[in-house]
Amino acid sequence: MAISTAKFKTGLTIEVDNAIWKIIDFQHVKPGKGGAFVRTKLKNLRTGAVQEKTFRSGAKVEKAEIDSKKMQYLYDDGSGLVFMDVDTYDQITIPREAAESAMPYLQPNMEVQIVQYQGETIGIEVPKTVTLEVAETEPGIKGDTASGGSKPATMTTGLTLQVPFFVNQGDKLVINTTDGTYISRGK
Repeated sequence: MAISTAKFKTGLTIEVDNAIWKIIDFQHVKPGKGGAFVRTKLKNLRTGAVQEKTFRSGAKVEKAEIDSKKMQYLYDDGSGLVFMDVDTYDQITIPREAAESAMPYLQPNMEVQIVQYQGETIGIEVPKTVTLEVAETEPGIKGDTASGGSKPATMTTGLTLQVPFFVNQGDKLVINTTDGTYISRGK
């Protein structure tokens, strides 16, 4: 089904250049000279790559019909990731490639959305924020404050990010999953 750029909204999935994209952000632009256009930030649902793309105002693109199912992450069996349907208790194994962008945030028993397009699993959507434990970081120094800079920290899932100096090994941190940044200390 073709959809006009006038109907673009955040979260809409479209098919462009033989890839499935989710609109993260968009802006209608009407320059003083030339035709109007729509500037978008798109996330490739297969690879997780984010790309900016511009469309002529009023252009038509194909809407991608995406199915989403709530499932619980169980474990990594070496060949793929095992998930359980929270309603039927059926288990499926998803190749690691389809879960690449979600893997740094996955924890056993976490509920996620499995995203499918025409029966093919193309990705996993984790919650907007997750709480992870710090596995390794340099020790904090007394007197360091939140506004005093940052240091690298590796979480138990393997994710590495910049955190304030006061964060120590074993601390639980709230992480933004859209860009992998530190938000606050967790509970």
